[in-house]
Amino acid sequence: MKNIFLGITVIALLTSVMLINARVNFAQEKASPAAGEKKILVAFFSHSGNTREIANQINEKTGGDTFEIRTVQVYPKDYDAVVEQAKQEQKSGFKPELKDKIKNLDAYSVVFIGYPNWWGTFPMAVVTFLSENDFSGKTIIPFCTHEGSGLGRSVEDLKKLCPKSTFLEGLAIRGSGVKEARKEVAEWLGKIGMLK
Repeated sequence: MKNIFLGITVIALLTSVMLINARVNFAQEKASPAAGEKKILVAFFSHSGNTREIANQINEKTGGDTFEIRTVQVYPKDYDAVVEQAKQEQKSGFKPELKDKIKNLDAYSVVFIGYPNWWGTFPMAVVTFLSENDFSGKTIIPFCTHEGSGLGRSVEDLKKLCPKSTFLEGLAIRGSGVKEARKEVAEWLGKIGMLK
């Protein structure tokens, strides 16, 4: 009789230990992100608001954080004036000073980079942002707004500035159609595996 009682006690103790271990393991799994989980940043420069609109749509669908690339000296509102300034900055290699610096880039494994297409590529403000930060080992996903030139040579230019990054397929949205682009943005995000 004592042996049966002792056997039952040992089984009960082992069962309790196994349940406690299972609870601890479950709690640890919930606390740490799953292997496939990615921390996403949507960084963008927007002059007229079109690129900001697409950045917000991406953010809604991915659950990422946003960072707006803003210059200390504001670009002119007049279209011809801003186009001329953009051309001169590209020709001279001028990198405008940025208003804010991102403090926690290391926390992100995926970075969307958005911009208007100026003279076939991204504005020099984006060059400043890229040159001030280390994107080694990160996945970069470009997106731009344009009025007919698509992504231009911007993806090639991004790859030159971030040679140690992985790139996924980018997206170009015509500026005049950003408000109606939600379906296109969602389809693109699904295609590249970035929907939350």
